[in-house]
Amino acid sequence: MIEEFGLSTPPLDRSAMMVRAADTGRPELLPEAPGLMAASLGFSRMFDDDLAQLDAGMLLYDSFYRWCRDATGETHNWPSNKGRS
Repeated sequence: MIEEFGLSTPPLDRSAMMVRAADTGRPELLPEAPGLMAASLGFSRMFDDDLAQLDAGMLLYDSFYRWCRDATGETHNWPSNKGRS
């Protein structure tokens, strides 16, 4: 669909590869694929209704797209104050 509708952008292409890797059981394609697959399988156990599952999953897929678009270079290397007395 991305090619057919001329929607190709680097973030959308990476998102599509993540979905393909998770949907086809090929987590080696991208390191994020196992996390997406785990979340998707979790949703399938949380929701019996397909539309409810889709509704819940949209936030997850949107967040992965935003990560692909804006945050792939970000790391969590800042000091945390949690747990300090």
